Amino acid sequence: MKKANRSSKIINFKDFNAGYNAVSEREDNIIGKKIADFRAANKMSLTDLRILLEIYGISITNASISKWETGASVPNIYQFIAVMQALGIDENISFFTRAAAHLNPEGLRKLREYRDDLIATGKYRVVARHSYEEECIDMPISTLSVSAGTGTFLNEENFETISFPKSAVPDRADFGVRVCGDSMEPVYHDGQIAWIQECSELSPGEVGIFMYDGDGYIKMYDEQEPCEAERYDFTDSDGTLHMQSVLISYNKKYEPKLVSPLVRFSIVGRVLN
Repeated sequence: MKKANRSSKIINFKDFNAGYNAVSEREDNIIGKKIADFRAANKMSLTDLRILLEIYGISITNASISKWETGASVPNIYQFIAVMQALGIDENISFFTRAAAHLNPEGLRKLREYRDDLIATGKYRVVARHSYEEECIDMPISTLSVSAGTGTFLNEENFETISFPKSAVPDRADFGVRVCGDSMEPVYHDGQIAWIQECSELSPGEVGIFMYDGDGYIKMYDEQEPCEAERYDFTDSDGTLHMQSVLISYNKKYEPKLVSPLVRFSIVGRVLN
């Protein structure tokens, strides 16, 4: 069989100007420092940035963002793009390299002005094939968190209205609450917004929002037959024995919370996300 002709190209490595080194950039935490600087410039807390990232489809904890900024970890490419959108960073990727430091703030401003001038001419702008503006809706969000740990008071009057992309809110959601604590990890994270459908009954296995002894909780609902010592308290005047409600944490380091019939308890709603 006749061998196919193969051609190869000799690369002269002297032609390359290696101005970027991933190892040294990572060691000096160039990307993390840029994120931290832009967050500070926008006067955002870690929680503010985390909530914005949720709108862009990134569910993450404050601690994880802090690790990005300190260099303990790095965002993946999708998280990185969402960070740029959330922080309003409208620069090319070279801005997140050490080389960007060659331009002072005035130089960066002039570069941005030149770019804007080019875009304004219409000759150098990339035209998207499909563009649309997503509809946003205003949703009531509790100003007090529901606890995934120790219990935080949930007052129905304490709500603020926040605008969200319609696709980010489940159709049946009536309001949202922020999770506080870690007992519903790894499904529900500290600071995450949980969307709630108001209801007064849940089936075992459903996650809900509950009021118990004046505190608000997000837990999985379950039922069990009461122990012998408490059977009297769960028996009504007709002699019917009722099941005891149990609030379950996903995080196994938290024990199930048994609901006492002598303490005020109510189901606020069903968690949809």
